[in-house]
Amino acid sequence: MLIFKQFTFDSAHFLPNVPDGHKCKNIHGHTYHLTVYLEDKLDEHLGWVSDFAEVKKIIKPIIEMVDHKLINEVEGLENPTCEMLAVWLWDKIKPMVPQLAKIQLNETPTSGAIYEGK
Repeated sequence: MLIFKQFTFDSAHFLPNVPDGHKCKNIHGHTYHLTVYLEDKLDEHLGWVSDFAEVKKIIKPIIEMVDHKLINEVEGLENPTCEMLAVWLWDKIKPMVPQLAKIQLNETPTSGAIYEGK
């Protein structure tokens, strides 16, 4: 079974590798929407794949590392595109949540990245 939990955080960034004149070269911010998907067998006794409260407890400190921050200053996020932020989040979450199947990170309501660890 595949379950999901959603999170929201706000961060500022700039994209240093885009051409001069590109609007994303300037500091700007996004309200990011992160959805984490966990896949595992349904625990027949408990009736769930995972306790959503436990998932939140694990992921909240990771989000706090980028929430209300200039994420270019976060180690490993010197070029913080949506895609690179999705990989960074995956690398932080996966060791703590082995059932992690994929993440979806939206930086706007219509733009984002889906990462499955590959």
